[in-house]
Amino acid sequence: MSEILENPRGGCVLAGINSVLGAIYRVCPILHSGPGCCMQTCAAEQGQSGNKSSAFVSSVSIPSTNMLEREVVFGGIKKLKTTIQGAIDIMDADAFFVLTGCTAGIIGDDIVSAVSEYQDKGYKVYPIETPGFAGDSNLGYEVIWNAFIDQVIKKDVPRDEKLVNIFGIVPYHDPFWSGNLEEISRILRGLGLKVNTFFTEHQGIETIENCSGAALNIIVNPWLFGGPAKKFEEKFGVPSIRYPGLPIGATDTGRFVRQVAEALKLDEKLVNDFLEKEEDYVYSYLAQSIGALSWKRFAVVGDSASAVGITRYLANDYSFTPKLVIISEPVFGQSNKERIEKEITDLEYAVPPKVVFTADQFEINRTLAEEEDITLIVGSSNEREAASLKGVQCIAATFPLKDRLIFNRAIAGYRGSLTLTEDLYDNL
Repeated sequence: MSEILENPRGGCVLAGINSVLGAIYRVCPILHSGPGCCMQTCAAEQGQSGNKSSAFVSSVSIPSTNMLEREVVFGGIKKLKTTIQGAIDIMDADAFFVLTGCTAGIIGDDIVSAVSEYQDKGYKVYPIETPGFAGDSNLGYEVIWNAFIDQVIKKDVPRDEKLVNIFGIVPYHDPFWSGNLEEISRILRGLGLKVNTFFTEHQGIETIENCSGAALNIIVNPWLFGGPAKKFEEKFGVPSIRYPGLPIGATDTGRFVRQVAEALKLDEKLVNDFLEKEEDYVYSYLAQSIGALSWKRFAVVGDSASAVGITRYLANDYSFTPKLVIISEPVFGQSNKERIEKEITDLEYAVPPKVVFTADQFEINRTLAEEEDITLIVGSSNEREAASLKGVQCIAATFPLKDRLIFNRAIAGYRGSLTLTEDLYDNL
């Protein structure tokens, strides 16, 4: 039976794909959809992610067929072809991706044949059939990578034993995605590795085309990207490891580094020297705030990767007491839920918190209201009202994040953990 949610976090599958494409340098989506899809899919993700949007093309700037009754009755392929040609003529992009909205999906327009005409002319134009009713924005992240694997990524790229690919940090669905990827990339480069983040440093379509030459795929997420990872390994022979959450702070970032080092068989002395230097850096700052912030009993509300990382950092590294963790994204599969719950409850010292899976804001608010023994809520902008009603501190650090401007601010890794700790002092 269908489920009605109050304030769903994110949009349809098309919104997720738009966010991924919007984060790739010089890539242009082309929507074969109704006239509202451009703005609404961007508003659902980019519009709620720290008040930033795609730098290249986004929202109402995205080329679209804007299908109306005429296209529904007679088909929209002719209009799609003129829209593709117009985009090629006007947009100075390195690649174009034609996406179908619900309208095109229902009437069954054959976008593959329309796109093939431009591919035959040498243009990098790729079709992705993505009616929004197919799923949510998390599915969009997997759909776009499946499309890259099937259509874009090259075979027989020479293997580079020092190159790794980072997956699982979803652009805009993580408001700190840019800064988090930069920090994780900095850490991995400190181990002598080369890093494909795909969404930072102007890594564009060429990076995607050649990423099959990597030695390892690193999935930074408790449950996303399982299907694409399997397909990637079967087609290109690149193995994957999964770090089940966002590594935040010295404890978990060290764990992340050791997992990568073991998979790549990195020099043990190099790894230990790097960890010692990074831990000294972060602890030298944390030592300056001892006693400055009172002990907190906290709740976390957010997507699984952020919730895992924030909970473990505040409990393991900052000695706060976790009382409640609410996973606010739809998580599919019991094994995935069990993996997430294990990461949240398997803590160094603290008593395990209560873990709740719900994407419904009404249920989130009610669960927070019923939990009396908390003095801090780390969540999204949506949780400010619940925190105000309870009279407790609230830190906005998860999606949706509408009342802050976020560029390259990070909460992941060593340096990101210092930023997150600074945020604890807001609204005291």
